[in-house]
Amino acid sequence: MACAAARSPADQDRFICIYPAYLNNKKTIAEGRRIPISKAVENPTATEIQDVCSAVGLNAFLEKNKMYSREWNRDVQYRGRVRVQLKQEDGSLCLVQFPSRKSVMLYVAEMIPKLKTRTQKTGGADPSLQQGEGSKKGKGKKKK
Repeated sequence: MACAAARSPADQDRFICIYPAYLNNKKTIAEGRRIPISKAVENPTATEIQDVCSAVGLNAFLEKNKMYSREWNRDVQYRGRVRVQLKQEDGSLCLVQFPSRKSVMLYVAEMIPKLKTRTQKTGGADPSLQQGEGSKKGKGKKKK
């Protein structure tokens, strides 16, 4: 088996891994979050991470059946990891704005809330919250 240093940075085995838990503001550092909670996102998915990486021009692919080892929940929404290429064959950076894995994670966490899927979900959730509040008020009136 070849030594890790002997393999090219362009090999898919050498791409960095980003698990959704790294960016999740619901997780603690001990549970796997790797960025500040102020910059983290609520329950990101591997698909969202891949969408953001691909949109900015990074070579990224999704591994759907992989699981983060510290993730206790085995639900489908928590599965998956994204492999992202940081360096080219000659060792130079693919994109200058992403010199490290942390820079990629911070960028992805910044962009996920701006995705169309996220903005549509929040738009749809607001009326349901208002209805929920209305029903609570109705229950309160009946009790009086």
